[in-house]
Amino acid sequence: MSPGRRVTSLRLRLLALTGLGVALALLMAGMVISGLFRDALLRQFQSGLEQQLDQLIARVNFDAQGRPQLDDQSLSDPRWQKPYSGLYWQINSADQVVVLRSRSLWDASLANAPDLLSDGALHVHGGVGPRGTSLLVLERVVRPEEMPDLRWRLLVAGDTQAVDDAVTRIRGMLMLALGVLLVLLLLAGWAQVALGLAPLRALQQALTDVRQGRERQIRGPVPQEVQPLVDGFNAVLARNAEVIERARQQAGNLAHAVKTPLAVLAQAAQAAQRRAPSSGPEATADRVLPDLVIEQVALARRQVDWHLARARAAGAHGVAGQRVGVALVLRDLLRVMDKVHAGRALELRCHPVGGDIAFAGEAQDLQEMLGNLLDNACKWARAVVEIDVVLLADAAAPSLEVTIQDDGPGIPPEQRMEALARGGRVDESVPGSGLGLAIVDDLARLYGGALDLDTSPLGGLRARIRLPAMI
Repeated sequence: MSPGRRVTSLRLRLLALTGLGVALALLMAGMVISGLFRDALLRQFQSGLEQQLDQLIARVNFDAQGRPQLDDQSLSDPRWQKPYSGLYWQINSADQVVVLRSRSLWDASLANAPDLLSDGALHVHGGVGPRGTSLLVLERVVRPEEMPDLRWRLLVAGDTQAVDDAVTRIRGMLMLALGVLLVLLLLAGWAQVALGLAPLRALQQALTDVRQGRERQIRGPVPQEVQPLVDGFNAVLARNAEVIERARQQAGNLAHAVKTPLAVLAQAAQAAQRRAPSSGPEATADRVLPDLVIEQVALARRQVDWHLARARAAGAHGVAGQRVGVALVLRDLLRVMDKVHAGRALELRCHPVGGDIAFAGEAQDLQEMLGNLLDNACKWARAVVEIDVVLLADAAAPSLEVTIQDDGPGIPPEQRMEALARGGRVDESVPGSGLGLAIVDDLARLYGGALDLDTSPLGGLRARIRLPAMI
């Protein structure tokens, strides 16, 4: 395939776009839902720390010098007493000196934010706790009522590992659920595309019927979006058939118009030939012109028959809806040959021909090609003429091969090209125009086929013609 050409498929394109759109939508939805869930957990976690901070502030007392005092046992949560439990409190002076801290911190300490806090303001920030764990730290400033100039910073911190673990679990479950949803949506998209494109398969079958000759136009219900295209295609087919039929009628009319004066000339020449003296010097002079006219009229008739056959085949080749059963044509031709050559007692052997073997062209052209080959074989055969038809079912271009052979003298290889030439006659003793094999060869070529001549196993000539077929 050349770089400039690409194989396109509506099905693949729609499925790819659907899959991409759904995947992106679910990915964004997963990110948003995961973020919202994490924010909700953090807000809930922060709310719990605020309650712990309020409880801490309520339990703080100040001595006579304004220094804070706090009894750990007065706090209800047992995690304050357990080292590295994940819940910590600490009281710092205004110059960030640790004054008191929870037992859970053991020998570690919390780092407060470097900025200044206004009274009662809540400051929330992240931090690093014992053993390098991530913390969420809440701070507030308190002042003793007796010594309002003193400022103390109370810090409460909680380990966010539990939040992170919960978010990880929920994210895994969410991704699994979204993955299952993605598969289901892709299956639904595939079903939608399959159902949506189903009428196109029917349209494809209708086109196949037209191409194989079962129909002359596309028939059957089609989607309204495709109906204008079908109507236009049917109009082109009808117009094409009309133009071809008109051209063939004109060719036939022209041939008839030419043949009529040719017949008149031939009759006049034959009458003059009969009136001419049969002997003497005058007889030769009087017969020259009639003989010349008769010869030229015969030549003109052969030319008219030749070009008429070419015009008919050229017009019919490639026209949609052309389908001719080979078995029926052969049966009629064999019946005719039996009558024409009845006096010679020839044995016409025809191998069985399948009823599904059909020629993709005009019935008259097939009759002319096979009729010429059969007539030629019967003229030269001594006793036997054999016919065989084979279907060559090539998916791209199916064809049929008809073999007609006889037990006559045959044609020497060096004279076969001459036999296929227009008007070429190998033996003048046998009546004929010399156009039979030439017309067959020319018609076969116009249909994209070929005619081959070789020696028959019976001893005579074997003519093998290949033509387009309908399956």
